[in-house]
Amino acid sequence: MDDAAFWLLLAAIGTALAVLLHIGCILFGAPWYAFFGAGQRMVRLARAGRAEPALITAAITVVLAGWTLYALSAGGWVRPLPGTRAVLPGIIAVLGGRGVAGLVIGRWRPGYNGVRFWYASSAVCLGLAGMYAAGTALAW
Repeated sequence: MDDAAFWLLLAAIGTALAVLLHIGCILFGAPWYAFFGAGQRMVRLARAGRAEPALITAAITVVLAGWTLYALSAGGWVRPLPGTRAVLPGIIAVLGGRGVAGLVIGRWRPGYNGVRFWYASSAVCLGLAGMYAAGTALAW
């Protein structure tokens, strides 16, 4: 396995783990949303049996699953996917932007989610962005 494939596999594993955790939130509801730092509003809606938390989480899950497939594809683990050269930099930009924005939000306006959620989720996003970036740079 070359270095690019290694970093992209790590990125895929990390993103797949995020997929599984989001699915867990959908399946197990309010306790999982609360544990993983979702805002109080999301937790309240989940406790009330409303569809919004599951729909929002499902949309995030679909995006993350797509990113997992693109990391695997770029690393040579699955067949090539269309638009990889455009998609991977987009993934890096979204994850990096979310990571930096979360640090700013956590510092200045943590709101319902609280500082711990913003800093922890930002660290995860920045770590994943770094893995995608390392793999992408080495692959190209």
